[in-house]
Amino acid sequence: MATIGPSGLHPGERASVCPHEGVPRPSGSLELECLQQFKVTRTQLQQIQASLLCSMEQALKGQDSPAPSVRMLPTYVRSTPHGTEQGDFLVLELGATGASLRVLWVTLTGTKECRVEPRSREFVIPQEVILGAGQQLFDFAARCLSEFLDAYPVENQGLKLGFNFSFPCHQTGLDRSTLISWTKGFRCSGVEGQDVVQLLRDAIQRQGTYRIDVVAMVNDTVGTMMGCELGTRPCEVGLIVDTGTNACYMEEARHVAALDEDRGRTCVSIEWGSFYDEDALGPVLTTFDSALDRESLTPGAQRFEKMIGGLYLGELVRLVLVHLTQHGVLFDGCASPALLSQGCILLDHVAEMEDTATGTARVHTILQDLGLSPRASDAELVQCVCVAVCTRAAQLCAAALAAVLSRLQHSREQQTLQVAVATGGRVFERHPRRILEETLAPFQLTLEQLTVVQAQMREAMIRGLQGEASSLRMLPTYVRATPDGSERGDFLALDLGGTNFRVLLVRVAEGSVQIINQVYSIPECRAQGSGQKLFDHIVDCIVDFQKRQGLSGQSLPLGFTFSFPCKQLGLDQGILLNWTKGFNASGCEGQDVVYLLREAIRRRQAVELNVVAIVNDTVGTMMSCGYDDPRCEMGLIVGTGTNACYMEELRNVASVPGDSGLMCINMEWGAFGDDGSLGTLSTRFDTSVDQASINPGKQRFEKMISGMYLGEIVRHILLHLTNLGVLFRGQKTQCLQARDIFKTKFLSEIESDSLALRQVRAILEDLGLTLTSDDALMVLEVCQAVSRRAAQLCGAGVAAVVEKIRENRGLQELTVSVGVDGTLYKLHPHFSKLVSATVRKLAPQCTVTFLQSEDGSGKGAALVTAVACRLTQMAHV
Repeated sequence: MATIGPSGLHPGERASVCPHEGVPRPSGSLELECLQQFKVTRTQLQQIQASLLCSMEQALKGQDSPAPSVRMLPTYVRSTPHGTEQGDFLVLELGATGASLRVLWVTLTGTKECRVEPRSREFVIPQEVILGAGQQLFDFAARCLSEFLDAYPVENQGLKLGFNFSFPCHQTGLDRSTLISWTKGFRCSGVEGQDVVQLLRDAIQRQGTYRIDVVAMVNDTVGTMMGCELGTRPCEVGLIVDTGTNACYMEEARHVAALDEDRGRTCVSIEWGSFYDEDALGPVLTTFDSALDRESLTPGAQRFEKMIGGLYLGELVRLVLVHLTQHGVLFDGCASPALLSQGCILLDHVAEMEDTATGTARVHTILQDLGLSPRASDAELVQCVCVAVCTRAAQLCAAALAAVLSRLQHSREQQTLQVAVATGGRVFERHPRRILEETLAPFQLTLEQLTVVQAQMREAMIRGLQGEASSLRMLPTYVRATPDGSERGDFLALDLGGTNFRVLLVRVAEGSVQIINQVYSIPECRAQGSGQKLFDHIVDCIVDFQKRQGLSGQSLPLGFTFSFPCKQLGLDQGILLNWTKGFNASGCEGQDVVYLLREAIRRRQAVELNVVAIVNDTVGTMMSCGYDDPRCEMGLIVGTGTNACYMEELRNVASVPGDSGLMCINMEWGAFGDDGSLGTLSTRFDTSVDQASINPGKQRFEKMISGMYLGEIVRHILLHLTNLGVLFRGQKTQCLQARDIFKTKFLSEIESDSLALRQVRAILEDLGLTLTSDDALMVLEVCQAVSRRAAQLCGAGVAAVVEKIRENRGLQELTVSVGVDGTLYKLHPHFSKLVSATVRKLAPQCTVTFLQSEDGSGKGAALVTAVACRLTQMAHV
């Protein structure tokens, strides 16, 4: 019998932990020692955060004893964009992308709806220019500007240029900036201590081809913050992790001693690449960091940057691999000439080798390209080294960002800080968090986008009411009034709208409504078989219910809730337009469903039923709530499917004669956007769900909102992120391949405020998913993004309807109630609040109360029938 030690390994073996995998692997002590050097504790990160914050505050105050290790340089940028800026601008980027410069032509239109993609061209800077005379570098930049402009027909009249110069500078104005020191491998002579804006102006003048006015100079960090997409939170922090690293933020001007101002804000460039504190940073420095620093162009400088920046991560990995090879742990102790060459492993190599989505195949290829002969165990260890180096870099960057956010919160004197951080740089772009953000970005709808949806729905409503081509059918229901409280009697109600079918006895008395109901299932063979068998099954259920309740032989008024798109020709005539929700019974579409029900009653014989009204669940919901609140004039369903109805002025309904009174309109808004109007909001995941559905190209609005589809959208996003290696270690599990495995109810459970992250993990593990806490957090963010978009789109639709009612009546302000039903609306922890918040923003002149319906489909159908009986009696009187 094998003996297992306390760690679960055989005696004599040591365990190293690959940070990415989180599992022990038998190994020697040397590789364990190497990987452990890159481990940073929570306490160490907190010390780094505190030390950097202290250094930032010292520099802001202008203290020079002890000398702060960060510069906190004012950039003279006083405000972030508002989104209304307009004009054509030339941009020159130098130092943002390593040994190259980029020229861009940027057109700002002042609106998000009309964007113009910038034109750009990248120029490689020769090595002799990078290490040569300063004038040679700026003359090269001026030639690149002229060459770029020669390719486009532009007027040579005072072109405005923004100069993105990504090196530490001391600015004394928006267009005055002195280079403090070169970084990122640049060593041009005669530039340090000089105004780089003036050097560029002189070079442009020497070139003499175009009249270019250098208006402003910023570094890449400030440019990243200023270029951030406008969202719900202000973007006041910029973070770059590229070849180098830096951050900036909007500081209160009164706290910047160098400005001697007491009003407004200014952007401060921290220049945190130079941060160093022996007590805080010293303990996390490895022997490899020290070796890298000694071999660099700037020994002793930019120590923080050399632990984070993309220019150095590959070299750190190389130094570790050389060390392990020289001690016989890797490659059988045989190092190739390439591995011994400085700079042979680049950032892109590290990112690819760290990516577990491709396993170790890419690691093998890169190592073989370096002249090495890796075994499987070598490739695994190299991947662990890459992960260890990158994980430490990310942790250090996070600690530094925490210091910036702490400073921002303190300077604003806010208990809770809400701010967006703009990130840039190749290290970020290759990071899983950036991939997640890019994937979910299309689900983050702006107020402008929601306003467009509201306007489009309003236009579609008007066209539908007038009988013109529209994705909204705007079907008259022949329900002409809501309950007034005087309705009395016993009524039968039928409720067909999903996989379950209900028969109800509804007793309406003064001040109360009593309901007795029985649930019957609709087998799939009936839902997708012949229409005759479906309606025969329904009548069998009614007969069974009558027997159970002692109602056999009685002919009570009956309301039929039929929750599928119908064109009503009268209160008791409804032509089925098309099946939805998984139903596809033959011989029904284009037929009067009340007639089909009556024919099934006739075939059953000895059964008498008085079918008074056909109602869909949305109208039933409105009527159910209207019995308790006479202001309820809109119905909304957000469950398996989604729909809305409301009370429209009869004069606006072209298909029904009459100029006075009201008519309840069944919008069938699930089909909104089937004409392509929602195309700009549809994502690749929406397209996948639509194409796999039983009705591709139809019910597009419903497929972005309702419970039948949200879980599928989430599943497709999770598959996408897994394929990219962002989730579940890139391992494709069988359960994620199964359609409808991710039920919409899981969104409600996962997003519950009462659940801890470990409980979220438990829900996902019950689905057969093996995940980390990071995975659970990402899945939570995916669920939040999908459900938030659904609620906001629903809110935009409600806003369009209540605004239509208000304008119909010529009111400055409208007070109205909306009756709501559906499991998604009722059970999701945040959906209802998001809908309400969206309506408040889009329809500020309407005070809208949302009432949750109690049995809208059954009680509502009975109340429609009761109102119809009341109106008939009044007509006879």
